[in-house]
Amino acid sequence: MRDFQLPGRSATHAGEAMVATSHPLATVAALDVLKSGGAAMDAAVAATAVMCVTEPAMTGIGGDCFMLYAPKGGDKVTAFNGSGRAPRAASVEALRAKGMTGELTPDSAHSVTVPGCVQAWERLVADHGRKELGELLKPAIKAAEDGFAVTPRVAYDWGRCAAKLARDTGASAIFLPGGRAPKAGERFKNPRLAETLKKIAQSGAKAFYTGDVAESMVKLLNSHGALHTMDDFAAAEGEYQQPIATDYRGYTVHECPPNGQGITALLMLNILKGFDLGKLDPAGPERMHLEVEATRLAFADRNAYVADPRFGRVPVEELLSERHSADQRARIRTDRAMEGVAPVPLPAHNDTIYMCVVDRDRNAVSLINSVFDEFGSGMATPDTGIVLHNRGYSFRMDPKHPNRIEGGKRPMHTIIPGMLTKDGRAAMPFGVMGAHYQPIGHTHLVTNMLDWGMDPQEAIDFPRAHHRDGVVQLERGFAEATAKGLQALGHKTGKAVNPIGGGQAIWIDWQNGTLVGGSEPRKDGFAAGF
Repeated sequence: MRDFQLPGRSATHAGEAMVATSHPLATVAALDVLKSGGAAMDAAVAATAVMCVTEPAMTGIGGDCFMLYAPKGGDKVTAFNGSGRAPRAASVEALRAKGMTGELTPDSAHSVTVPGCVQAWERLVADHGRKELGELLKPAIKAAEDGFAVTPRVAYDWGRCAAKLARDTGASAIFLPGGRAPKAGERFKNPRLAETLKKIAQSGAKAFYTGDVAESMVKLLNSHGALHTMDDFAAAEGEYQQPIATDYRGYTVHECPPNGQGITALLMLNILKGFDLGKLDPAGPERMHLEVEATRLAFADRNAYVADPRFGRVPVEELLSERHSADQRARIRTDRAMEGVAPVPLPAHNDTIYMCVVDRDRNAVSLINSVFDEFGSGMATPDTGIVLHNRGYSFRMDPKHPNRIEGGKRPMHTIIPGMLTKDGRAAMPFGVMGAHYQPIGHTHLVTNMLDWGMDPQEAIDFPRAHHRDGVVQLERGFAEATAKGLQALGHKTGKAVNPIGGGQAIWIDWQNGTLVGGSEPRKDGFAAGF
């Protein structure tokens, strides 16, 4: 139980249904859908669409999504891959011929894959919802057309991107009204995006992938030398997949399979399950040392193997085997940091939205939607209000690497929803935002709850660390003794400049017939139910 004399928030408790998002308007929209008889999937899509308007640095309809779904609280979890593909003409050779000499850059038009989320929303609502997509888009349309009050964290992220947005005529025209980023409390409108959403509401996903909306995006990309065609957009199609999973402390942790990086979280948990974490101080150097070492090993595997499995075998079974886990675990020493594991070069990304919903029937949805970099590629089509993501930035230009860019291929993806099950029932949809931090965040959240008995809100509130480029970046919530202890073990430490990640979770309390929600204090949203 939290200390009620200290600042913080309690976990949210409700009996019927619950939603947790990173933006107030999204939470309200999802609650309205649930109260009007909508299913969890309806509420999830409505909330995500709102955040595509109100958190433009983090997500948008020009991005991708992934989803895990546990119908009626069962443990038969289904995954949906709503990530887009590279244009069919793309290849290492084709990009080299166009003058590329190094790796893809985050602002390159070649880093834009065909956005997958709109097609995914339509499919998911049709298969698992009770309402029409057009009705579910109404709150997002209203926010874009009438405007919304910019919240503090959104303003913080927006302000840090002003220089990036200024480099693109379309992006600056939309997202820098008056030549600057909006401040907290100011009203922002995106009328062009409202019109685009109205077209989707009326005609479905085809209004995004064909016709004038797609033409606008293709024209912009081609003007920057990209290889996209109208046929690439028209061919966009997501797919259902079988999740991958591992057992941890009596629960099963489900993740989407590659091309997503969810396997990285499972690799970390497989390593850590061999240590008695519950005996350690959850904020102490010993716990964080083990988490960092597991991170280093798991990310080395991720970078070597994770790619689109349609273009080459990804050894999922071998990576998740007990033998591999034991071998990796044996490399960790409790008295000093490992040698011989190269630092993982990770760009600093904090730009994603994650949300979860559980409805009256205990249908549980775990959904994540993203433009990858903050404001994605930084390119936007002024006549549609759409900012284009840069998910293809994860492709490699090494023709021998499994994640090399190829036509029709999906890149290694960082966004990963999570789902916990036990004894034949769903226990918790959960997720942690923050791009490359996400597998670490999943591991941190799950171990906080299952090893130290924290509730969802306590687990999300708890301070975080991110090992990147050989440095353990610690949030201010850690005591100085933790940093010194890590240094004594041979780690380099630093202070996190920005808050690390963001998360949401809803625990299904089957014994009491209630729900327990937690929402990210580093963001603007909240969990709510009835």
